[in-house]
Amino acid sequence: MKAKELIARIEAYAPRELAWERDPIGLQLGDPEQEIQTVMTALDVRPEVVQEAIEKHVDFIFAHHPMIFRPAKNLDLSVPQNRMYADLIKHDIVVYAAHTNLDAAAGGMNDWLASALQLEQVKPLIPNPDGQRGLGRIGELATPQTVADYATFVRDLFQVAHVRVIANDMNRQLKRIAVLGGDGGSEYPAALAAGADAYVTADFYYHTAHDVLADDFVVIDPDHHMEAIAKDRLVDLVKTWQTENGWQLTDVFASAQNTDPYTYI
Repeated sequence: MKAKELIARIEAYAPRELAWERDPIGLQLGDPEQEIQTVMTALDVRPEVVQEAIEKHVDFIFAHHPMIFRPAKNLDLSVPQNRMYADLIKHDIVVYAAHTNLDAAAGGMNDWLASALQLEQVKPLIPNPDGQRGLGRIGELATPQTVADYATFVRDLFQVAHVRVIANDMNRQLKRIAVLGGDGGSEYPAALAAGADAYVTADFYYHTAHDVLADDFVVIDPDHHMEAIAKDRLVDLVKTWQTENGWQLTDVFASAQNTDPYTYI
């Protein structure tokens, strides 16, 4: 099959118009007319991920985070990032990223996170006009939990050493939870206005955390790498589409690389 067939199916599931205006989603590198047989999913496209793709004879990397957020100023191949681009071209690997469009899509990143967080009666936190898609999700826990207990659950779920908790009372009961994958600190007022008891998101800014405390709200920050949950879900999607469309792919699998840049001590 050709890369463009997979790209078309991705964009039907996570339409490009759902993405933030300045988000560089879509085809990152490669020829959409190229024949592909092996697909690898990834959270980030980093040099170690590319080396894994080369070793496993991957033709197509389906990533969540765009590979190129800032344009390259030169193609000096002594720079690891530039060398990575050259390696991808040399080995004919197509790279495609679905980012904020996948976040907002029905059945996309934030629905996966809401399910993992055991939320029920889920709906978009900041809905699009159709009411079915949009940024973040909000839902209910089947049984209320304290801040401390739920934060521990979140830590273990995302397999991180620590989570950052912003709360005036660790024993407060939580029932209604909002979530937004990745950097969602600027959207905490929406979670508060929607009646959430707590908000799960990442990369929370220090001074914004003071505002959260002043609002007597609760935020649990498990690290941006929480979105690594997407790797296996993307595999499931591609395999489903393969069955539906009779695609002749030889393998679809998730990258084994952990691209979280943080070490907690």
